[in-house]
This record gives sequence, structure tokens and C-alpha cells, in this order.
Amino acid sequence: MSDPRANGPEGGEMPLMAHLLELRTRLLRVIIAVGVLFIAMTPFANRLYALLALPMISRMPQGTTMIATQVAAPFLVPFKFTLVLAVFLAMPYILNQAWRFIAPGLYRSERRRALPLLIASVVLFYGGALFAYFVLFPLAFGFLLAVAPEGVAVMTDINNYLSFVLTIFFAFGVAFQVPVVTIVLVWAGITTPQQLVAKRKYVIVGAFVVGMLLTPPDVISQTLLALPMWALFEVGVVLSRLYVRQPVEEEEV
Repeated sequence: MSDPRANGPEGGEMPLMAHLLELRTRLLRVIIAVGVLFIAMTPFANRLYALLALPMISRMPQGTTMIATQVAAPFLVPFKFTLVLAVFLAMPYILNQAWRFIAPGLYRSERRRALPLLIASVVLFYGGALFAYFVLFPLAFGFLLAVAPEGVAVMTDINNYLSFVLTIFFAFGVAFQVPVVTIVLVWAGITTPQQLVAKRKYVIVGAFVVGMLLTPPDVISQTLLALPMWALFEVGVVLSRLYVRQPVEEEEV
């Protein structure tokens, strides 16, 4: 009896050298794409950083500004952000190259199910970063500046600010991957939608704990992360029913 998975992968087996050459080609394309975006945005580096800093600057007391405590910071920090932004904007292309490298080794049913998860992961990461910028930052910076002790002039260093917001962007982007993680766990057979529903109360508590760890120390910011994570978990549970592994799953040729 033939193995139903035998004809799944495309292109058959490739020698190691062919894999390495293919990987080199994909990496070069990624580097070129990021480089082109970086060079194109370089003339606007200061404007892009000003846009990034807008949620903070717009809420600082009148007469105060952000500061640079290092000699080269006014020049290097905007370019550092521009490079990160280039990678951020190129992420769909980067993942497309990764997918084209990996997909030939997957079976057709695996490709059919994995591709939507990959696309959803990118969209959710962007969604998490945009949520942090447009929703969390205005409320969080407003709170943090309001509770500053009297007589303390708030003048944030531009390098420290960049590190802070990039950390928050990454944290929210990862936190918004809850549906994808939920679906993958069910697809791998580690858990089931029914078991996830039974553990909902623990997930809710965990969402608020993550919100407490990843956001500034105020209830509003914590709730703004915890509630979307909970909602995304519920979405993941519903969609994971489509990925329940069957006892005998026939692979399409």
C-alpha cells in the first residue's frame, strides 16, 4: 500500500548545495529589498522619527522637549529607526521569500493550511504595532506625564524613547499572535478546541498578567492589551475547529 504522503512535496529532494544556493538567493533578495526601502526613506529619517515621537511630544508640558544625551544620537537614532522601519515594511516580502524556500518541502494540505496562518500572522503583527501607536501610546504617555512629581521636568532621551517604543511594538505584535498560536496548538494535536474553552478563565487571567508585564503601570494600558488578547483567543478557538487533526488524514497529491 503506497504512502499517501509520498507525492506531497513539490520538486522532490534537492542536494544540500542546491538548498544552500537557494537560501543564499533568498537572503540576497531580502537584503536588497530592505536596502532599497532604507535608502528611499533615508532623506525623511528626521520626519519619520518625529512622527514616531508625536504621541510623546504632543503630550509633554509646554516648553519641554525631548533631549539627546549622546553626541551622535541626533544623527544616528533617526537612521536606526529608519532601518528598523525598512525591515518592518519589508516583512511581507521577507516572509514571502521564506515561504518560497520552505513550501516546496511541504505537502499540499500543509501548504493549503499554513499559508493563511502565515498571512494572518503578518497582519496581526502589524495590527498589534498600530494598536500600540494609535491607542496605547496616547493614553499611556498621557498617564505617565500626568503622574510626574511636581517640579520634575520630563525630557525623554530620544534613544531611550526609540528603545521603549520598539519594545512595545514588538511586544504587542507578538501578543496579537494569540489566534495563530491557538490554531497551531490544535493543528499539532497538543490540545483541542474543547480543552481550550475549558481553560478560558486561566487564559483571561494570563492575558491580564501579560498586560501588566508589557505595558506601563496603569490599569487602562493593561486592560487595553488584555482585552484584545482575550478577544483574539476566542477567535482562535473558533477558527481552530477547522484545523482539528483527523485520525486518518489523507494527503492530496
